Amino acid sequence: MHPIITRRGALRYALAAACAPGLAFAQEAPFPSTNVHLVVPYAAGGATDIVARAVADKLGPRWGKPVVIDNKPGAGTTLAAAQVARAPGDGHLLYMTTSAHTISAALYKKLDYDPLASFAALTLVAKVPLVLVVRPSLDVSTLDEFTRYVRANPDKAAYASPGNGTAQHLTGEMFNAAMKTRMVHVPYKGDAPAITDLLGGSVDAMFATLTVVLPHIASGKLKAIALANGSRIEKVPAIPTFAEAGLPNFEAATWFGVLAPASLPKGLRERISRDIRAVVDQPDLRARLIDLGGEVVSNTPAAFEAFMQAESAKWQGIARQSGAVIN
Repeated sequence: MHPIITRRGALRYALAAACAPGLAFAQEAPFPSTNVHLVVPYAAGGATDIVARAVADKLGPRWGKPVVIDNKPGAGTTLAAAQVARAPGDGHLLYMTTSAHTISAALYKKLDYDPLASFAALTLVAKVPLVLVVRPSLDVSTLDEFTRYVRANPDKAAYASPGNGTAQHLTGEMFNAAMKTRMVHVPYKGDAPAITDLLGGSVDAMFATLTVVLPHIASGKLKAIALANGSRIEKVPAIPTFAEAGLPNFEAATWFGVLAPASLPKGLRERISRDIRAVVDQPDLRARLIDLGGEVVSNTPAAFEAFMQAESAKWQGIARQSGAVIN
């Protein structure tokens, strides 16, 4: 028996049919529909900025829309993170962040966002070990000489970092705890201004991302003391590890990964992640990241999310051990 369709019912069916294509189009709207902005929580010229621009230069042609870098330094990456966390999850605002993102929960008493729950993990692009470098005028060449200098100048010897709550900051505190020293922490708004002052002699040292100091090490403008890695790096084989220099189990790295607001739909999250991984895996970009001293990772959203959870737990332990807290 066929159902009886009234005139009013037929009208409803007709309206539904007329609206359906529009609904489908709305759900499958092309991405991107306008410029994509990639927020960087540091000033231009630093390691994060360099990696972000390298990725953006490849994504623009792939997407047919410019990928614009927005540098938003300050407050140990928390200003930029708060901006991204509040943004619509439509994929047009992305976030190239670092290990400082997972460290922030351990250091800041109050944040306007949750470093894990407020974001959708897209991919971990690369990891880069930290290296202890000193100003050119400092008369030390080994870890032992550097430690003796710091101990002879308590509360005067100073180390720079690209900001409060960064891996570089906490690695300095980790060194203070391990060697029973009292170096003063001087935070900057990014790698570039920190290195400028280090080159000028305003600060003594920095636990720097290898990427940004490689040219200065090669030119002799900065002296590399030790590498916070499990083994030497092929790019700079002459730099000993901290373990080789006399401080075992002293390892620290920064990483570069892309996040989006947590409201990003799953399908779009997977697509953007695939696109970023595709450009990172291109031989020329991959070679460039390796040449910068990095280890290319380019993993899935699930793998990056698990990595961030582990990083958060690790840095919380280090923060407790060092006693580092930011109001």
